[in-house]
Amino acid sequence: MRKIRVGLIGFGISGQVFHAPVMRSIAAFELVKVTARKAEQQALLKERFPQAEIALSADEIFADDTIELVVVATSNDMHYPMAKRALEAGKHVVVEKPFTNTVEQADELIALAKEKNLVLAPYHNLRFTSDFRTLVKIIKGGRLGRIVNLESRFDRFRNYLRPNAWREENLPGSGIFYDLGPHLIDQALQLFGKPNAVFADLAVQRDHAKTIDNFDCILYYDNLRVSLKGSMLAKEPTPRYRLFGMNGNFVKNGVDPQEALLRDGKFPDEDPNWGEEDPSIYGKLNIVEDGRDVEEIIASERGSYPDFYQNVADTILGQATLIASPDQARDVIRIIELGYQSQSERRVISTEDQLIAY
Repeated sequence: MRKIRVGLIGFGISGQVFHAPVMRSIAAFELVKVTARKAEQQALLKERFPQAEIALSADEIFADDTIELVVVATSNDMHYPMAKRALEAGKHVVVEKPFTNTVEQADELIALAKEKNLVLAPYHNLRFTSDFRTLVKIIKGGRLGRIVNLESRFDRFRNYLRPNAWREENLPGSGIFYDLGPHLIDQALQLFGKPNAVFADLAVQRDHAKTIDNFDCILYYDNLRVSLKGSMLAKEPTPRYRLFGMNGNFVKNGVDPQEALLRDGKFPDEDPNWGEEDPSIYGKLNIVEDGRDVEEIIASERGSYPDFYQNVADTILGQATLIASPDQARDVIRIIELGYQSQSERRVISTEDQLIAY
C-alpha cells in the first residue's frame, strides 16, 4: 500500500488528542513531521510518535515535497492562512473546525482547492460519534413519526477564565459559538438540510469574560424547529439531545466516549471496543405505538473518529468522495455569521441564497 505522508501543524490539544492518535489508526497514513515548539510538546511527540520529525515552523512542512497531506490544527485565526499556504504548496489539507472564520475565506479556499485538484476536508468529527449516529438511526427508523423539534446541547463547566488561552480572548474565531457551535450546526444541516431562517442569542456571562461563552441558536424549518445551545456554566449535566416527534420523544444523555479516551492517551487501534458507549448512558425512547405507551432503552451505535480519516485517505487515493465536504463546512460558517447578524439586529435572519451545499 502506498503511504500518504502527513505533516501536522499544531501539537496543542487538538493535534495531540483529535488528530495524531486518530490518524495512527489509518494504515494509509504516515505521520512524518509535526510542528512542536514547546519543550513539553516535543517530549510528548517523541514519546508517543517517535517516527515523526519535530518541525519548529510550518515552513518546514510546506517545503517538504514528500508530504502529501497537511493537517491544520492551530488556533482558529490561523486555519485560513495555513490552509491556503498548504494548498498553494500543492498539499491536500484537513482543517480543524471551524473551517474558517468567514465565508469569504471559505470560498477562497474552496476555489483554490478546485483549481489545484486537491482534497480539502473540514474536520467535522462529531458526525462520527456514538450519540449522533444513534440520533440518525432514531430519525430514520420513523418510530417517532414526523419530527417537530430537536434540542441539541454541547455544554461545559468552567466558571473561571483559563490563563493564556486564545479561546478566552476577543479574537477572530474565539468563543464557544465558533468552538462548539460548528459541531451542532453541522449535525443539524446533515439531519434536516437547509433551514429557512436563523435566530441567535449570544452572551458573555462569566465574570471578566471577553468573548461569547453562551449561545442559543434556533434554525427554522417549515414544520420543524432546531434549538442549538452551548454554555460554559452547565455544572449539572444536560441531555445531549431531546428529540420530539408526533408519536413521542427520544432523550439521549451522556456523551460519546472517544474524546475522554484520547485525552487519557489511548489509541483507537489498540482498543477492539473503541467507540462503544457504556449502557448506563444509552438513550430512552418514549412513544405511543399501536395505541399503547412504549418506553424503550435504545442501544447506542458505535462511534469512530477514525472513519473520518479513512474517508480522507480513500478520497486522496481516488477511491471515495469526501463525507464532510468544504462546501458543507462553508455553510456552517455562514450560519454562524447569520447568527452574529441576528444577535446584532435582534431579529430572525433569512437564509435565502445564503447556503450553497443544501
